[in-house]
Amino acid sequence: MRKFSLLTLLLSIFATFAVAQDTTDPLAEYKWITRPLVIFADSPFDPRFVLQMEMLAEDPAVLEERDVIVLTDTDVGAYGPLRQRLRPYDFTVVLLDKEGNVVLRKSTPWTPRELSRAIDKLPIRKDEIDRM
Repeated sequence: MRKFSLLTLLLSIFATFAVAQDTTDPLAEYKWITRPLVIFADSPFDPRFVLQMEMLAEDPAVLEERDVIVLTDTDVGAYGPLRQRLRPYDFTVVLLDKEGNVVLRKSTPWTPRELSRAIDKLPIRKDEIDRM
């Protein structure tokens, strides 16, 4: 009986820890649904940030077709959850896969074409293309 109680206690502790970790991940809601593209800058007026947003706005269909959601953080002083998890430096663009793993990181703006090529090389995206 004692072994059963100890096992139950340990399982409940691990389950609580797993739930707590999921709720602290700022990108948990996107897991298995979208590919987050997180754009960091020290200011919304950073020329690289402005250029990146303009380039993405030129061809949003490329991103939509690949289930990309664009997230931005231009408040370096707040050091929010995205900055804590992804630890950017200055201007940084981070692409995550649907599993929530960082797959690419760049310190210069990306064109939609570069993004689409990078995404199309990902294993899950290849599976999606095969199912089309």
